[in-house]
Amino acid sequence: MRKVIVAPLNWGLGHASRCIPVIKALQKGQLTPVIASDGAALELLQKEFPKLESIELPSYKISYGKYLKWSLFKKIPVIIKTIRREQRVIHQYLEKNSTVVGIISDNRFGIRSSGLPSVYITHQINVKSGILKPITSYFHQRIIKKFDECWIPDDKDSRFSGELSLSKKLFNQKYIGVLSRLQKKDVKKTLDLLIVLSGPEPNRTQLEEKLIEKFYNSNLKICLVQGKIEPRETTVELGNIQIINFALTEKLGFLLNASKQVICRSGYSSVMDLITLGKSAILIPTKNQNEQEYLAQYLNKKGYFSMISEDCIATQRFEVFDGLKAEIENKEFDKNLFRLFHGK
Repeated sequence: MRKVIVAPLNWGLGHASRCIPVIKALQKGQLTPVIASDGAALELLQKEFPKLESIELPSYKISYGKYLKWSLFKKIPVIIKTIRREQRVIHQYLEKNSTVVGIISDNRFGIRSSGLPSVYITHQINVKSGILKPITSYFHQRIIKKFDECWIPDDKDSRFSGELSLSKKLFNQKYIGVLSRLQKKDVKKTLDLLIVLSGPEPNRTQLEEKLIEKFYNSNLKICLVQGKIEPRETTVELGNIQIINFALTEKLGFLLNASKQVICRSGYSSVMDLITLGKSAILIPTKNQNEQEYLAQYLNKKGYFSMISEDCIATQRFEVFDGLKAEIENKEFDKNLFRLFHGK
């Protein structure tokens, strides 16, 4: 049994959700995935793959403050300590499990091994952080260089991630195409609007409250998926809005395919899902989150999606927003990428 550790960052659910097609491809490729993460990301993958072995990693304790860059800057000592702790956890696991043949880290800095092929997944070779961009990009690129390969979930022209993943420097990068756990299906459109939320608190709840106030008792049939991973799935009705605490891949895919329009954050994993399904959507970037603000503006200018500021929700006429969309051909994950793990 040849094992490959798959370790997504626990920052919202995007990193974990885009690892789902990777995990499924490993299984089809006769490799045994081992899930490694913390918090909601770990819980999501444990629910999606209840029979797989999992490792609980220490948490980076990432949260949004009013000023994200300052909040992250203050957490640098905590992040460094966490990197060392997760390195120890993985080292101890490897000592006891000689059948591990590779590691795939989605933005977890310390999940690698000098003795095993180690892959880093990211769409951000260049880190958007305002005036700090040269510094944050430099340090992120130093981390990337410690891995054997860097997998970028976009095409070679960086069509959807833009300048976030454009680089002439060599990081052993491979553009692996859009990465989504969902598949487009032709189903009856029973929802006027689907709202999909996730991400660190308190911003997730703040956006939820604004959107419920906006659409409560409208004439639209609405479903809101909170993105709160809890022991059981629950559903409540609030006027014309059906609220679901979380939805796993099969149900979320059905809801998205059955919706006429979508509202969500402009996180890159959400964008890849929308592109895969060819959905028209409004993107609402998290305030002071440079990457999401850039992606929403970039994709809007390309004519793929509409966008609004969170501050404009109360006054925006959502019923008449443009039905922009992007679409790609559904493709399976390229299992040839796993050749890296077959050398041992």
